[in-house]
Amino acid sequence: MTEKLKELEARIGYTFRDFSLLERAMMHSSYTNEKNLPKYECNERLEFLGDAVLELISSEFLFRESPHMPEGELTKTRASMVCEPSLAMCARDIGLGNYLLLGKGEEATGGRLRDSVTSDALEALIGAVYLDGGFTSAKEFIHRFVLTDLEDKKLFYDSKTILQEMVQAQKSGEISYGLIREEGPDHSKSFFVEVRIGGKSFGEGRGRSKKAAEQQAAYEAILKLRKQR
Repeated sequence: MTEKLKELEARIGYTFRDFSLLERAMMHSSYTNEKNLPKYECNERLEFLGDAVLELISSEFLFRESPHMPEGELTKTRASMVCEPSLAMCARDIGLGNYLLLGKGEEATGGRLRDSVTSDALEALIGAVYLDGGFTSAKEFIHRFVLTDLEDKKLFYDSKTILQEMVQAQKSGEISYGLIREEGPDHSKSFFVEVRIGGKSFGEGRGRSKKAAEQQAAYEAILKLRKQR
């Protein structure tokens, strides 16, 4: 596992002085339970710390980047930036799921791809970087891997709302989402959803839940509508 985690260090461009912090950040509670290790050795404490560090740094970023944005809008924007799906997207970008230490049950039920697991691991990794390298190192990590492509992330995770607004403005007809098919076993299922506008197909999405598949489909429809302008 050490070899694999060294690979993760290379991916994120940060080398730990205390390598055990990285190991702990990747240690899911299912693993510590299976190995009969103390509960506090899993990554949940680091996740708690990383969540606080992420909130501070993302708040500072928004405060400086959007000097005229009111408090309510700042709060809403920060929430969309650091919500579970957004963090899971960031985790996927660095392949974080591949480096997790999981129990056999969690592994078998698709834990490496689960948004809740990978987003928590990303926060734990932030906590580990903060403890190992201080505030500056944590800030560099967050700016590089979380506070990037914000417009695209906002578009994706507000896609159903944005699509609704676009369609209403263009008077293009009713939007409907329909489940096309499901693939995979019950514990690791993928859903495929089609979005139709005025009866015409405008996009297809795939996700680990119907809601996620609808978001993907809406995002594809937005891109298609923008091309038609």
